[in-house]
Formats: sequence, structure tokens, C-alpha cells
Amino acid sequence: MRHIFLGLLASTALVTQAYSQQAADGVAPEAATSGGFETLSPAVAASLEAKLADQPVEAENWMIAAANPHAVEAGAAVLRAGGSAADAMVAVQTVLGLVEPQSSGLGGGAFLVWYDAASGALTTLDGRETAPLAATPTLFQDEAGEPLKFFDAVVGGRSVGTPGTPALMEEAHRRWGRAPWPSLFQAGITLAEDGFDVSPRLAGLIERDADRLTRFPTTAAYFLPGGTALQAGDRLVNADYAETLRLLAAQGGDAFYTGPIAADVVGAVNTAPGNPGVLSALDMALYKVKERAPVCVTYRALDVCGMGPPSSGALTVGQILGMLGQYDLAALGADNPESWRLIGDASRLAFADRGRYMADSDYVPMPTKGLVDPAYLAERAALLSGESALTEVAPGSPEFDHALWADDEAIELPSTSHISIVDQYGNVLSMTTTVENAFGSRLMVRGFLLNNELTDFSFRSHRDGVPIANRLEPGKRPRSSMAPTIVMQEGKPVLAIGSPGGSRIIGYVASSIIAWADWGLNIQQAISLPHAVNRFGTYDLEEATSAAEKENPLTEAGYKVAVRSLNSGLHAIEIGDTLLGAADPRREGIALGE
Repeated sequence: MRHIFLGLLASTALVTQAYSQQAADGVAPEAATSGGFETLSPAVAASLEAKLADQPVEAENWMIAAANPHAVEAGAAVLRAGGSAADAMVAVQTVLGLVEPQSSGLGGGAFLVWYDAASGALTTLDGRETAPLAATPTLFQDEAGEPLKFFDAVVGGRSVGTPGTPALMEEAHRRWGRAPWPSLFQAGITLAEDGFDVSPRLAGLIERDADRLTRFPTTAAYFLPGGTALQAGDRLVNADYAETLRLLAAQGGDAFYTGPIAADVVGAVNTAPGNPGVLSALDMALYKVKERAPVCVTYRALDVCGMGPPSSGALTVGQILGMLGQYDLAALGADNPESWRLIGDASRLAFADRGRYMADSDYVPMPTKGLVDPAYLAERAALLSGESALTEVAPGSPEFDHALWADDEAIELPSTSHISIVDQYGNVLSMTTTVENAFGSRLMVRGFLLNNELTDFSFRSHRDGVPIANRLEPGKRPRSSMAPTIVMQEGKPVLAIGSPGGSRIIGYVASSIIAWADWGLNIQQAISLPHAVNRFGTYDLEEATSAAEKENPLTEAGYKVAVRSLNSGLHAIEIGDTLLGAADPRREGIALGE
């Protein structure tokens, strides 16, 4: 059946075609997906060529797929030296925070899913940011009790939650690390001191966000030196970040959560001009990573496992797949509008439940088991049995001994990164990491940006007197759509996958799993497949791809349709007799293995 899908895949070449010959020649590419790297190693050039050809990178021993070649090469060096996937993640994250600071970093948070080869156990670590103890449910409301405009809430200290990424890095290394902790920071330190070439993607995002970045002197001086936005190919040095990494390498997480770094973070948040926040030294000192049980849903012969609350990722991906498991998508095929009607309405039903029920389960009772109960999903799947788009979509009633919550209306805009790693010992890591919106709060401290994760809470606390599950509360973790996923078969991992993309992450991950599991695409073809995503009724179709050709059939089926940019950043590794790595052609990432 593979030939059926090649037409769908052909249009993704439009995204990457501009740099194909440059990559093959080992010359620094200029397209957004290439990164603008000053020199390309033969392995990196080969990975870019494979991505263009819709072919995964193959390896025998280990594999890493992440959003920037500098970061991937840093992680690869750790794996090559005998380090674990947890070790490599630390190296990758420290470099990502330098070379794509708009997406993730020390000032943000992350979710990690881990398969331990020695024990056969699957677990997750929650490194999500927490709301300050002084935060109130009305933090993002004006004097009349109405929600603030999104960017009025985001830009400045008000939106900053207690960062979780440094603590997550340390906890993962404590549990599963093999390499000396200080060694994992050297690549980031060297690159920060020697400098790196600004990628076209980073340069474009700086230009687009210049008005917000200029509001804070430290941020403006870094991204717009002399009042001019950095350009692709400019050499960028970050001595402050190198010093921060040195402190972390020498002192561990304590260097971040207590002492001068913590004081500077708190000071920047609470003195942000025009929009100060309420973060305290106590919030920093009290932060803890939490281990949580994974959420798993059976799909065909697979168990799709990921991060549960406070993430909505695994639950919503699981609900979509659980409903679609009642239908033969393989027989329908990828070109059939009926496949996309089923996928779209399954997603809408899952998002209705997400808006009603999903939040930090440490703070609100949640029907976690009920939402993915097979009987409940079969009941919801029956709603898909018609021939046109659902005219009404409402939350269901899973088994839940609690009064219903009101529907949420949180805004979640994307700027995130995903890392997939398999090490030589058979351990598997899937981690999604973020500062939320591009450049987070726009506040920069000691060489890194601070998050705006608190705006993932609902700006309203109640609706018609009924509380909203995802309302802001002191110490609470905001709901997320990040969906780091490990797919299991007969107790063994067969796929690690995840993506950035705000609440569209859920659709990106679910449709990629469908393309790989049902439609026979290799993992690179699956994540390159043009996007069609429906969350709340409007079907978003990826512009300049064959997905846009679905506009008429989906309109005729009863959907509102919007053709637009859908810039995912999927990174995946298929695990079988060999390892097959894949990186999203829409961005500058690569897969690398040996």
C-alpha cells in the first residue's frame, strides 16, 4: 500500500527542498529547517539527506532525535562515550536552551517518559512549573473580573511559574545516569563561550517578536544588540549562560533553586516593569519533581503510554486512539476523507473531555481511569458512526464520583521542543520541554529565558458559579498538552515520539501514530505526513501541502476549514531489530545514531 501515500508525502519536500543540495555538499544550509550551521559533519549532512528523502536514519546501538544539530551532536557524544539516555538528555537540553532559547531551557519545565531496560518498568517524571504560593485564581483578571488579553498576561513577571527543568535534569541523572554530572555541561559551556551561528529559524522568530523582546533591557541587548535584531549567520556568544552552566555542573540543582541564581530569577520576576509577578525564594526552594504512573491506552496490538495529569497529552491522545480503535482506518486509507472525518471528530470529542475534566490531579479530583476506560471509549466511539461531521460535541460522562467542572478556556500557544533517545543499554527516553510561548515571558536572567507557563491556566476561575478544574491555585501545576509518548508491544518499547505545537501537539502525535501503525508508513514518512488537525470544530489543514486538498471534501462533510501553517517538531525513534530515527522536516532537527 505504500505507493498510495507517496503523493501525500511529496508536498513536504516544499518545506525542505531549498537546502537539499547544500546538505549533500556539507555546506551550511540557509532554509529554516537547516539551522544555518557553520559546518556540517558528514553524519549530520547524511541525516538531513535522509529527512529530505522521507527515509529514517538507521543505527544498531543508540539513536537520538532532537530539534537542533548542535544539541543532537552533544547528546551523541555522551552516548558514544557510554552514557545513558538520561545523561544524553542533560547535554541535549543544556544546548537547546542556548541555540533555540525561544522553545525550552533552564527557565522552563518538562515531562519525561522513561522505559528502564533493566527492570522493564515504565515511569514518568513531572518537571512542570508550579504556581507561586502568592498566586490567586484572579491573577489574570482585570479589576472588573474579566480575563486579561493573552499577551498582556504573558509579557513580564506575572506569567512566570517556578521552573522545573533543572530539577528534572538532576533527578533523571540521579536515577538513571552513568556519566559524571559535570561532564554533561561541557558542550553547552563551550558553545556558549565560543559562540554559534544564529539559525534562520531563530532569526525569524526574533524579528517577529522584536516589539515584545525590546521591553526588557537584558533581553533586548541579547537578541537585538544595538537595537537591531540578530540575523541568520550572526555569531552569538552567551557568557552569562556559560557561567550558569558552570554553577550547575559544580553544585547541582541547589545552585539554581537557592543562592544567587534563585535570587536573580525572583528579582527579575517581581520587578518586571509594567507587569510584575509574585514568585518568591520559598517557591524556588520548595520545588520538587514528581514521579507519576504513566497513562496507557491499548490501540490495535499496541499500548500507547505517556504523561498523565497535569498533562492532558496521554489522556487525550489515548482517547482519540481508543475511539478510533473501533474503526478500520487501515482499510479506509490515508487518502480517504472518511478517515479524516473519524480522526477529526474523535479529536473533538476528546478535547471536549479535556476542557471539562483535565487539570492537576493533585488539586482537583479527576476521572483519569474513567476517561480511558474501554467501555467509555466504545460509547464515545459510537458517536462517530454517522457520515458527516458531528453537529454538536459535548463532554461525556465517565465514571466519576464528583460534581462536574465547568468548561475551560485556557489559551495555549506553542513554543516547545521534543527529545527522543534510545541508548545502547536499551533504555528509552521521550521528553517534551518548553517555556510555553515563543521566548516565554521575555524576561532573561543569567543567560536564559523565563517561562510564561502560568498562562496555561484558565484565566477564569469559574463559569456561572461552577469552578473550572484548570483554574489557577497556589502551588498548582498548569494543565499541558505536551505528549511525550512511548509505544509498547508485548511489554517492549517499539516507538518513542513527541512534538511541540501547543494544544495541536495531541493531534500531531495521534495522527503520526496512526500513519505508522495503520497506514504502513515508515516513521520518517509518518511524521512528515501533511497535517490535518481538529480540536474545537475547525479543521486546520497544513498550507502548501497536499493536506490543503482536503479542504473541499471536509467542507462538504460539514466542517469549517482553515488552511494555515502547522509547524510541528516531531522527533521519533522506532525500536526493532535496528533503531530508526526521524526528525520533522518542518524544523531544523535531525536524528543521529550509530
